[in-house]
Parts: sequence; C-alpha cells; structure tokens
Amino acid sequence: MDSYRAPDSIVIHPSILYFGTPVVLITTRNADGSTNITPMSSAWALADRVVIGLAAGGQGVANLRREHECVLNLASEDLQEATERMAPTTGCDPVPDWKRANGYRHEADKFALAGLHAVASHAVSAPRIAECPLQLEARVTLVVERPVDDWRPGPGAYVIAELQVLRVHAHEDIVVPGTQHIDPARYQPLFYLFRHYVGRGAALGKTFKAEV
Repeated sequence: MDSYRAPDSIVIHPSILYFGTPVVLITTRNADGSTNITPMSSAWALADRVVIGLAAGGQGVANLRREHECVLNLASEDLQEATERMAPTTGCDPVPDWKRANGYRHEADKFALAGLHAVASHAVSAPRIAECPLQLEARVTLVVERPVDDWRPGPGAYVIAELQVLRVHAHEDIVVPGTQHIDPARYQPLFYLFRHYVGRGAALGKTFKAEV
C-alpha cells in the first residue's frame, strides 16, 4: 500500500496572488508623443497572443486604449533595481487619489529615472527598451474592464487586454546560433513572486516539446 502522507496545509488569505510571473516593462506612447513605462507582472502567452492585466485608471491603460499598441519589454535579472525605481511612480498628472494613497508620485521621464535607453520599434510607435533581452511589439485586439471587490485600495476596476505580437526582438547573445530559439541557459528573466523579485534559479529539466 502507498504510504505517502500529504503535507499539512492551512487555508490562508494572501493580500496578493502573484505566484511567480515574469516582470514586463510596457512602453506606450503618451498623447504628447512622449513615452510611458509601466512595470507589471500579470501576463501570459498563447501562440502569438499575450494577455495582460492592469489596474484601471493608470497612464499605461489610457495609452493602450488610445493608441491600441505597445511594446512588452521582458526584464532580465540585472534590471531589478531599475524596475524598482519606477515601481512607485506614475505617468498620470495629477496622480490619482488611490495611487497617491499608496505612495505613488508622478514621473514624466521614466527612462531617465531608471537609467534605461529607448530604441525605435519597427511596427508600432512606442519605443523598445534597449536593455531588455526580449522586446515584443504588439497591437491591442481586445480590452475588457472588470470591477474589483473592496479587498484592497485601488481604482475600483482592473483591465484585461489581449495583444497580438507583431514582432519579436531578442538580444543576439540569448538566441541559439542559426535558429529562431531562445537559449534557456543564457536567458535570465526577472520574476515577481509574492511582491519579491527572484531570478530563474537552477535548471530543473525540460519538457518533451523542448526544441533546444
């Protein structure tokens, strides 16, 4: 007979459900032609589509609704400090009350604040972030707004956006030579896990579908 004993568990009510997702720096174009950067970590991909989730009422969401395009810049481990410098800032001026209550301040030039550099995109107007090893130019195909229960201070709603990836840029040193594949041994993404930044850690194996 199997003698396995399941680990003890308890019911908890965590304040957030970021159970380990990559950090994405979303670049969007402001109405005046300048660029906003939105750090976020609620994203998943299927084929050429990426679905993202953002709090409603931010500058990034306003830009997505107006411009219908963006760049998803995937941060690497070495961009943790740059990402965190932008974390308590917003492109909104004036700062929305709910953001001000949570310690946010207005920042017009997030590239300068984070020490990052913009490079031109090919298929969208928003620039890419040169330091990010993967940069996905995308257009918005669907935006859905949903109300949020009063479980935390916020704008009262969140936005789910479906994006179609138009072009993928990758740093040459993370691509397997002669292929279209990312080398998982060299790509070091930054993850956000229950409000902590973590790296990839040791490799544990690969699925039978792996191409490299």
